Amino acid sequence: MLAGNLMKAEIVKASSLKEYLLPERCFIYENLSSEKVSVARARVKSGVTTVSHHLIGTDEIYIIFRGKGKVIVGDHFPEEVTAGDVVSIPAGVSQRITNIGKKDLLFYCICTPRFTAECYVGESRE
Repeated sequence: MLAGNLMKAEIVKASSLKEYLLPERCFIYENLSSEKVSVARARVKSGVTTVSHHLIGTDEIYIIFRGKGKVIVGDHFPEEVTAGDVVSIPAGVSQRITNIGKKDLLFYCICTPRFTAECYVGESRE
């Protein structure tokens, strides 16, 4: 083992995970969480926009793998995203996403360091 390595060898089966509806207006299940990183799958229903929010001290990456959305990150105008697109969101930058497709929008959220409820800051609805 390398010095400073906080990750352990692990296989997390999708069938063991439970999906939760968050006040943010999306469904989440957390695939993996270590001190350095967390990985979660997000699902946003058609026509739904998530609550604007930002993360304190945590960078986030969205990897879109199904559906079509419109994302706003900071001062960037709404940008359409589809399967294969990656969205990089620095800590402290406002973000929200709208599902503009007819089916669920699915994407992975990768947070470094790991996501905690204390780093989440909801913003007023627009």
